[in-house]
Amino acid sequence: MYIYNFGFYLLRIPKISKIHLRKILFFMTYEGVLTKMQTENTSPINYYLVFKSHFIHMNQLLNKEISITFLGYECLACGKEKKIFRQGFCYDDFYKQPNAGDWIMRPELSKAHLGIEDRDLEYEKKVQLQPHIVYLANSSNVKVGVTRKTQVPTRWIDQGAHEAIEFVEVPNRYLAGITEVALKEHIADKTNWRKMLTNTVTNEKLETVKEKLKPYIPQEAAQYYIENNTETHLEFPVLQYPEKVKSLNLDKTPFFSGKIKGVKGQYLIFEDQTVFNIRNWEGYKVSIKVD
Repeated sequence: MYIYNFGFYLLRIPKISKIHLRKILFFMTYEGVLTKMQTENTSPINYYLVFKSHFIHMNQLLNKEISITFLGYECLACGKEKKIFRQGFCYDDFYKQPNAGDWIMRPELSKAHLGIEDRDLEYEKKVQLQPHIVYLANSSNVKVGVTRKTQVPTRWIDQGAHEAIEFVEVPNRYLAGITEVALKEHIADKTNWRKMLTNTVTNEKLETVKEKLKPYIPQEAAQYYIENNTETHLEFPVLQYPEKVKSLNLDKTPFFSGKIKGVKGQYLIFEDQTVFNIRNWEGYKVSIKVD
């Protein structure tokens, strides 16, 4: 993976050992555009904040002071220094990029299986016409969700779920979408992010919940029900959970300093109970200094 290449490159330089590499990574000031943290499904999960020319292994920053300084914007589509509107895109690109269409958040609106274009049919076919999983995940409460099969378990990690189970596997996004719509009449489809971050959660027998929801699968997707599978359990690198949370807003607080106590979902958790949702600030250019 790309995230490892920078370290491997440094190790090839004469007289740079693994110990020296750690020192370089700990005392550099990083600068780049925020994007969703990359993850590795280990125990606990490994998190990497990836910039164009380097990366930060976030697990190694636990119990360390870091400072974050907002420097400006860079649209993830056009690369211009334009104010970010949503999902890392400037206003213009948010309304024209195919990966920001309404079907992303509402899979039931997918139409590529009918040959109907939303913004870019070739892209939509590539994403929508592949196996999708409808799943149950527990991060604050049991919820139903949809993801591409290739994004399991990444999607669960990004949501901060400590347990999850696959429910149906369908051949396209539309069938996953209508299944989710049917199931959310009987179970939540959203995570309480505050409870997730304070770890105010309980374990559930997801196999039992799955069996109870089986009768509500739409007829078109009933044949894709997954029998006899088990829960996936995930462990997050958190040393201390906050009792209550306050969100860091880069527009209102362009400079912040604090000690990292954990990473969960796409959030950094700080000792003073501040939390920072990396995903919310995609497209923001920042400087990160490790003290």
